[in-house]
Amino acid sequence: KPPYNLQQEVIWKAYEQLDKSKVKGTPLRILTNIISLLRFTVGESNELIPFNEIVEQRFADWIAEQETKGRKFTGEQIEWLTMIKNHISTSLDITKDDFDYAPFYEKGGLMKVYNLFGEELNSILEELNERLVA
Repeated sequence: KPPYNLQQEVIWKAYEQLDKSKVKGTPLRILTNIISLLRFTVGESNELIPFNEIVEQRFADWIAEQETKGRKFTGEQIEWLTMIKNHISTSLDITKDDFDYAPFYEKGGLMKVYNLFGEELNSILEELNERLVA
């Protein structure tokens, strides 16, 4: 009976009670988990998995793919790529404007990330936006 006052956690638990085998993990309290709930509800996904875990796996796959292509990242580049991944997992995308804010700004912002990746920065951001959220 309205108002439903449905919260992500309540819906997640309800799906877990219906079929625990299709529900993986416990979601963090972040808005992007609504993506996982919607994809599962409409049948686009067979399992209900916290969005950040999906992004984490896709990021690991992307890094592995880059290495098989012969692309090696330095430790500092990996640190920045991880910050980018974390931003995407909570915000669904990243743009150059996002480098004006924490945690990027504290580490040197857009100038620093551009110095690390050069002309590849645009294509890396496009790839990560597409591959991690898809």
